[in-house]
Amino acid sequence: MGVSERFEPAYLQLLRSGELRHRVAEAHARLGACDLCARECGVNRHLGAEGAGCRTGERAWVSGYGPHVGEESPLVGSGGSGTIFITWCNLRCQFCQNDEISQGGDGREVEPEELAAMMLSLQEQGCHNVNLVSPSHVVPQLLAALLIAAQAGLRLPLVYNTGGYDSLKTLALLDGVVDIYMPDMKYADADAARRYSKIGNYPVVNQAAVREMRRQVGDLTLDRHCVAQRGLLVRHLVLPEGLAGTAEIVRFLRDEVSPHTHVNVMQQYRPCYRALDLPPLNRPITHQEYAEAVRLAEEAGLRLTERYPRLVRTW
Repeated sequence: MGVSERFEPAYLQLLRSGELRHRVAEAHARLGACDLCARECGVNRHLGAEGAGCRTGERAWVSGYGPHVGEESPLVGSGGSGTIFITWCNLRCQFCQNDEISQGGDGREVEPEELAAMMLSLQEQGCHNVNLVSPSHVVPQLLAALLIAAQAGLRLPLVYNTGGYDSLKTLALLDGVVDIYMPDMKYADADAARRYSKIGNYPVVNQAAVREMRRQVGDLTLDRHCVAQRGLLVRHLVLPEGLAGTAEIVRFLRDEVSPHTHVNVMQQYRPCYRALDLPPLNRPITHQEYAEAVRLAEEAGLRLTERYPRLVRTW
């Protein structure tokens, strides 16, 4: 099994008390005037209406699932991270490297029972966690699946792997459910967020969400094999010409979240989707741009989850 026998994921306590079932019902009811993500579009997804941002109705869509070794090393360990790739997204990132899933709708509708079976299969395959990728718009469906899976013996920590545009009201539903939060912090500047992800209030929403995530789960904790069990792990993708606002983001994490925050300063930016028409996003980052972002994070005293020996060219 991919996790210590002594470890118990947070959601099992809610399962025993009956609270997990209440959370499922509350989340499902909110689909009727959807306010699950920070867009709060208000459509009735019970009737099949698609969310204004997520283009998803009452059922979740899944593109694929399986053990993944390309995630952050504390999630991967020796058995891989058990990823479930949710189709669609509540953001419109013009440089998305998975645009066929997030914008193109690659995937299919699934019932909660099938989602639960995926979770249990990942556990049987020896994964260290269940890693929900882009879950913000399908929290009710995922909670329903988690209830079924937990009743059937799921015991892996739950990773909430999000673009970071998350509602505080929905995060309240996940308090005591999620073990590891892994949000993106994409931008510090509203104009950049509006231009490149089509959502101008991303920075203020994102920062409030990250504060709440840290409040719920604390700093990242690892087992004796250096595998994550609980806590906050932030992703920050370095963009050309400092568009991601690295200096502001690392200061925010140090001063307003925790100076012990684990962060992956990611070097793999390459022009994808519509980025070729949006200079300076039409080029990879330089060695100097990446080195400067790492320097800023180190000077802030943050804990770098990954240390890349060199800038890998992927374009």
